[in-house]
Amino acid sequence: MIDRDEFSAWLRLLETPGVGRDAARALLARFGSPEAVLGASTEARGAVVQPALARALALVPDAFEARLAAGWQWLQGGDEPRDAIAIGDARYPQALLESPDPPLLLYVRGAAELLQAPAIAIVGSRNPTPQGAENARAFAAHLAATGWTIVSGLALGIDGAAHEGALGTGGKTVAVVGTGLDIDYPARHRPLAQRIARDGLVVSEFSIGTPSIAANFPIRNRIIAGLAR
Repeated sequence: MIDRDEFSAWLRLLETPGVGRDAARALLARFGSPEAVLGASTEARGAVVQPALARALALVPDAFEARLAAGWQWLQGGDEPRDAIAIGDARYPQALLESPDPPLLLYVRGAAELLQAPAIAIVGSRNPTPQGAENARAFAAHLAATGWTIVSGLALGIDGAAHEGALGTGGKTVAVVGTGLDIDYPARHRPLAQRIARDGLVVSEFSIGTPSIAANFPIRNRIIAGLAR
């Protein structure tokens, strides 16, 4: 499991305002780890990213300690395994490493080994016809029964039907969500999320406490695509 110092460094790097994935990736390529990024001089960081970002990383973001405490408390809790898996960790999914924009840190709840499993994605409308939802369940059930892990986004409609179909045959499923893992969204799928955490895996790149924000759902979709064959 990730230790508190490493988790704190990753959170500082990823939560500093203005430091997006591209800048963070460039800094990691130069310095090797988030701890080394934060330990470098402002001048050294400024040779990699814009000076304003280099200076920002020298400052502790507002409310950082509260976010760190909440994240660490979440990692220590729960009946199912919880962790934060950073890029470079041996447990990080190879499939995402081969994608064009891999997330730098993944929060996981459940069976993290499913990140390495052969997977197929089934996603679709939040308002399907009854036949469409039944088709999604049937496809997921058949594919899961033959050994595929079903990846979807835990949304209402087709996504939920796909997760249910996989679980209904004793198969495995991974839910990639667009909020922090402490937030049940959509609320109607709280029991399904709990079942997936127990019998499969729930994943997010968004830090604990991140609410439902419309722009984050297209961002999470690249993880669904990246994990799937």
